Amino acid sequence: MAASGAVEPGPPGAAVAPSPALAPPPAPDHLFRPISAEDEEQQPTEIESLCMNCYCNGMTRLLLTKIPFFREIIVSSFSCEHCGWNNTEIQSAGRVQDQGVRYTLTVRAPEDMNREVVKTDSATTRIPELDFEIPAFSQKGALTTVEGLITRAISGLEQDQPARRANKDATAERIDEFIVKLKELKQVASPFTLIIDDPSGNSFVENPHAPQKDDSLVITHYNRTQHQKEMLGLQEEAPAEKPEEEDLRNEVLQFNTNCPECNAPAQTNMKLVQIPHFKEVIIMATNCENCGHRTNEVKSGGAVEPLGTRITLHITDPSDMTRDLLKVTKNPFTLGDSSNPCQKERLQEFSQKMDQIIEGNMKAHFIMDDPAGNSYLQNVYAPEDDPEMKVERYKRTFDQNEELGLNDMKTEGYEAGLASQR
Repeated sequence: MAASGAVEPGPPGAAVAPSPALAPPPAPDHLFRPISAEDEEQQPTEIESLCMNCYCNGMTRLLLTKIPFFREIIVSSFSCEHCGWNNTEIQSAGRVQDQGVRYTLTVRAPEDMNREVVKTDSATTRIPELDFEIPAFSQKGALTTVEGLITRAISGLEQDQPARRANKDATAERIDEFIVKLKELKQVASPFTLIIDDPSGNSFVENPHAPQKDDSLVITHYNRTQHQKEMLGLQEEAPAEKPEEEDLRNEVLQFNTNCPECNAPAQTNMKLVQIPHFKEVIIMATNCENCGHRTNEVKSGGAVEPLGTRITLHITDPSDMTRDLLKVTKNPFTLGDSSNPCQKERLQEFSQKMDQIIEGNMKAHFIMDDPAGNSYLQNVYAPEDDPEMKVERYKRTFDQNEELGLNDMKTEGYEAGLASQR
């Protein structure tokens, strides 16, 4: 069963405020003073405003105060001397909190009925023992007590009872019975549970033992659901859309260049290829229709690695020769009248050894040393280690860095150097 709130006051009318030149604005520390009956300086601000019950002018009083061990709130009270109608509500002076809050109070003694309660518009109030609930946004926020919450609920239920009885509404009798049960709660004949669940995190139930722990009060903070965020009007910032990256792996790019042989206009094809278990490389090929010259080149798709790489492959099987390898079969220095017999013999011996290695009749070690760290030799056991291949990472020498142009390259602290030059 749910209870409804009283009629809300209309928008306040115009009020005459002191001149800013005569009354400087108070310091922020004095705007919200701790609530106290002994503070004579803490006086509400009065604003003449329209009564929506009789449409005569009434008076709205605003008080900016601070609840101990809680936060700042604004208490608003309206009263009309013409028709006697009045209304009181509170608003949080802060923002919506990062998490929602749920207060579960076990009321065991009459003293618990005097606990201060701040209930905002968005809070839901429940008493499980009676299956009673006041839904969120069905009442205006209030600064009251536990007893005041129950009294307010009783008033909301009694508000339309005369009309129900006049219409012989069957629910009038059941509501009367329920009101009796609510009134019995105020006597605390037996313990009951009061739950205030506020997704905004701005409701409050007093702990009279603060800062010590209250065994009768359980405070739970929780993350709001999407429905609760929508109910509070909160919208999550949409993640910034990342610009769509152009996938170059499945596309061959073409650009105009000049032939390195005849300098005629030519076209170079470029493709980005991902080598498994290695990195991206760029394959470039140039074809000149004028002289027929063709060239291709492989470049690393990334930066120079921090360490150099030395790959040592132990060739033990003909299958190892499926890995890329340069084979020498003819050499101009072994042919013609100018050939040296001794040199020719050594080159032929070298060529025969290469043939034996290629045919798998001779075991050998193939070493590829790249100071830039961007070379690659296929691992046929990938992603497992290759028992016949050894990959070493080493620190480059000064001469190797000089050859790569890294010694004069400054990538850190260059901003300070530019500032000093200015």
